[in-house]
Amino acid sequence: MTAPRRAGGLGRGLGALIPTSAAEVDLDATSAGPQPVSGAHFAEVPLDRISPNPQQPRVHFDPEALAELVTSIREVGLLQPVVVRQVSEDADGPRYELIMGERRWRASQVAETGTIPAIVRATADDDLLRDALLENLHRQQLNPLEEAAAYAQLLEDFGATHEQLAERIGRSRPQISNTLRLLQLPPAVQRRVAAGVLSAGHAKALLGLPTPEAQDEMATRVVAEGLSVRGVEEAVQLAQSDGEPRAPRGGRAKRPQPQGLVELADRLSDRFETRVKVDMGRAKGKVTIEFATLDDLHRIVAMLEPGAES
Repeated sequence: MTAPRRAGGLGRGLGALIPTSAAEVDLDATSAGPQPVSGAHFAEVPLDRISPNPQQPRVHFDPEALAELVTSIREVGLLQPVVVRQVSEDADGPRYELIMGERRWRASQVAETGTIPAIVRATADDDLLRDALLENLHRQQLNPLEEAAAYAQLLEDFGATHEQLAERIGRSRPQISNTLRLLQLPPAVQRRVAAGVLSAGHAKALLGLPTPEAQDEMATRVVAEGLSVRGVEEAVQLAQSDGEPRAPRGGRAKRPQPQGLVELADRLSDRFETRVKVDMGRAKGKVTIEFATLDDLHRIVAMLEPGAES
């Protein structure tokens, strides 16, 4: 195993793409780092200096989902900064109004973080800010978890599409979908990914386990035993067969799979732009189609039923 590296911008997400001020940017720099974002900068803003947006159409926040976010913030930090605008200033400093991220702001209050990472926006043009963030995304070396959080925020807050992300940063849609799935890992595993103790390959293999407890246990084994990504994939495959890792029974040979299943799975993966597994048992077969978000699932369903209504 390689030595752990510092998490760097852990907790910043898109904030890692935006300098705190123009003075921090080397204007002669090439694509090695983020470039100035017109009309926006990153800051840690006191929670009590932010007011909710009175135009917020969303009035109900699921308590269970909010509690899960509170736990994640306490254990990992907030990976997706809110977006605010300055509305006034008093003796204690600037006051802000939320533009995007009220659920994150509410959860941070419950978690009593004191401050919250925020993109302070001066422009009213959402498209301009989104495009600037997309442009900077490929300039900054983010850890896999920060990258996943940046993707998720661009998709949710700024209305970016998977196609836009793929085109602007030179990656395929399946790569983006698989990176987004890292946000489904339990907080303890996310911390290891952010710190560089677990690679993105290890983390993606862990997603094949059915419960957060199983994922956490396997992550602990990876660190303790120095398991390779291939070793984790094999352990996960064994766990999927009957719920827990085990050795093959009685030396019985594994049932050979019909020829062409791998090629068929690859064709389906290309067709649906996500990972597809095709397995054949003794009496029946199984096709498993993975998806990253609810929107991604709707996209796949629409491809399966092109004439069906949403």
